[in-house]
Amino acid sequence: MDLDVYVTAHRAEWDRLDHLLKRGRRLTGAEADELVALYQRTATHLSVIQSTAPDPALTARLTQLVARARSAVTGTRRSTWRDVVRFLTAGFPAAVYRSRHWWIPTAVLSTLLAAVIGWWIGTHPEIQAAIAAPDELRRLTRPGGEYETYYSSHPAGSFAAQVWTNNARAAALCLALGAFLCFPVLWVLFINMLNLGVGIGLMSSAGRLDTFLGLVLPHGLLELTAVFVAAGTGLRLGWTLIDPGPYSRRAALARQGRAAIGMAIGLALVLFVSGVIEGFVTPSGLPTWARIAIGVAAEAAFLVYVYVLGGRAARAGEAGDVDADQRSAELPTAA
Repeated sequence: MDLDVYVTAHRAEWDRLDHLLKRGRRLTGAEADELVALYQRTATHLSVIQSTAPDPALTARLTQLVARARSAVTGTRRSTWRDVVRFLTAGFPAAVYRSRHWWIPTAVLSTLLAAVIGWWIGTHPEIQAAIAAPDELRRLTRPGGEYETYYSSHPAGSFAAQVWTNNARAAALCLALGAFLCFPVLWVLFINMLNLGVGIGLMSSAGRLDTFLGLVLPHGLLELTAVFVAAGTGLRLGWTLIDPGPYSRRAALARQGRAAIGMAIGLALVLFVSGVIEGFVTPSGLPTWARIAIGVAAEAAFLVYVYVLGGRAARAGEAGDVDADQRSAELPTAA
């Protein structure tokens, strides 16, 4: 295709569309119809140029023009409380449910890794000696030691806020770094499991593993589940770069990326709940069985939420993506 001839043939239409978009007053009915027709034709022109004779400057101009026209044609959509309710009852749980084939194996393998690290440290005194001096290990693991006082070292409210912020940051890193071919996500997971395994190993070597689990399980079940969901979603996002499936790599990554943004918001709410449990329940004077029961109940409620509400929404076609009218249009590749 001769690009100069094509531009000469259609420049008047582009200029007319730009003129209509710049009009300060309301368009007449005929002008509105003309705007829609010019928007459709310009979108086709852009697709033709991109596929046959891509010119950076011209493509940038037409992309901006099509985006402005699309906004004018479809109007600006404002979020409402209905959108929030739909996100919480359908979009987010459906996205978690659809990604279960990624985060469940992630959870199983990560938990096994933490257990193996804990066993290795707990049964090898030389590894414990390499971690810290004997006096420091005793300060960590003795009754009333640092592992126990950690959860009551700050006022409950500020501690819960700090924990929420740290965990939300870890989940966001897993989601964001997934686009880098999965490797950063695996590193974040390893660091988390290493820290957990060290605690298990040191406390088990001191004969106080039950105390450690009684402190970790109330909040850790829900907290780690959220981290595993974030990591699984990040791994899925990274795999999309390798295998985009039936979509183009750009379209597949955009699709998974939009769902990941929604997941980040939903997981922040889940981690808020686990942070409240860690700040107020874990260091409380409740019996160990009661604290663990609260953690188990919170975990069970989340899983029911995902598998009942999320499963139902997913089977109805919900994918956790934005509405179809807010996605980039699939443009034709021929005039």
